[in-house]
Amino acid sequence: MTILIKNGRVINPATQMDETADVLVENGIVAKIGKGIKAECDRKIEAKGCFVMPGFIDMHVHLRDPGFEQKETIETGCKAAAHGGYTTILAMPNTKPVVDNADVVNYVHNKARTVGIVNVLQVGAVTKGQKGKELSDIEGMAAVGIPAISEDGKTVMNAELYREGMEKAKKCGIAVLAHCEDINLVNDGVMNADENAEKLGLKGIMNSVEDIIVARDIMLSRDTGVKLHLCHCSTKACVSLVRYAKSEGIPVTAEVCPHHFTLTSDDIKKIEPQMDQKKKLAIDADADTNYKMNPPLRSKEDVQALKEGLRDDIMDVIATDHAPHTFADKNTSMKKAPFGIVGLETAASLTYTELVEGGYLTPMQMAEKMSYNPAKIIGLDKGDIAPGKVADIVIFDPQKKYAIDKTTFASKGKNTPFDGRKVTGKVRATLVDGQVVYEDDMK
Repeated sequence: MTILIKNGRVINPATQMDETADVLVENGIVAKIGKGIKAECDRKIEAKGCFVMPGFIDMHVHLRDPGFEQKETIETGCKAAAHGGYTTILAMPNTKPVVDNADVVNYVHNKARTVGIVNVLQVGAVTKGQKGKELSDIEGMAAVGIPAISEDGKTVMNAELYREGMEKAKKCGIAVLAHCEDINLVNDGVMNADENAEKLGLKGIMNSVEDIIVARDIMLSRDTGVKLHLCHCSTKACVSLVRYAKSEGIPVTAEVCPHHFTLTSDDIKKIEPQMDQKKKLAIDADADTNYKMNPPLRSKEDVQALKEGLRDDIMDVIATDHAPHTFADKNTSMKKAPFGIVGLETAASLTYTELVEGGYLTPMQMAEKMSYNPAKIIGLDKGDIAPGKVADIVIFDPQKKYAIDKTTFASKGKNTPFDGRKVTGKVRATLVDGQVVYEDDMK
């Protein structure tokens, strides 16, 4: 299969290329980049006015499979990823059963290969059953291809056990993806601890819930030398701690999710309980649970710090923390609803709108944080579309304006606070291994 992508703005962080050119793809590999390429091809894609970038790599996705296929399957999650411009995604281990051994890793990898849409790399749990009592089979999972371990959704509160897990990860040459949350301080909180929580009569989650574990994990990374990647950072202090860690040469990287650099707790509005006419019962609702995520939406000051941290390359990665739930899961009160929102199909547009149009990132930085940096962190030979590299490519139209419509999502999850939000920038096509796995209206 030969594809010629014509007249796009090729943005490739690995070579710092940023110029209008053609890209020739042959047999799944980038064969040539240059102006006015003429070649016999199976298909031409006109990309004038569009960015042609390395396919996005999402370090933080919940595919829910095995065990929670009513929320998402590997197939629907991969379709959502392709729609969002992602060519590789890392799946979190908090499934049922928990991914704490090689057999479950193989199940996910084999099923993803059968689906054949995007590349899926399964992350292994730090502890068996994510119970925080005993380390999982880290060596066994590393042998079958996990890129990292994580207790995502939970924190290993036993620092000594966590340190042992880090040492094993270091020995296996894999990273640790850290969910930073001191469970002893959460106190049933459901949103940021501020005046908005007080107005809504809801329990709040302090910034220190995150910051304390961030500091602990940075020190453990210093002691063990393991690659530590901080997931879904949400606080001003977290940015400062990452800046400190880097100044000290500690191998720490960090990600920010679009909801954390776009929304604040001010966006959470009270809703009045409504009557379920069929059951003649009041629906137990107090606020829109599509704004409930963990970490929670923080203050304007925190959001500004996150944006500046991304701008200054203190924060390395933009990830989604894609967390699909059913309508029934979310159609309840803030206290009862699960944390999490979907993000695979909105991340690129929100990033371009809030950060590139907003003046915080260049298009090159967008490509770095959504593709090149994630690949470097997990030691993956991707995030680079130079000649000779695998043709994992996204074509992104930075001029397209539209309103997000959750009914069009490929994901089973429609739980998003961004439904109806007007954005700029849209994925036009996604190529994985030189094959078009998604396209919008490219000609």
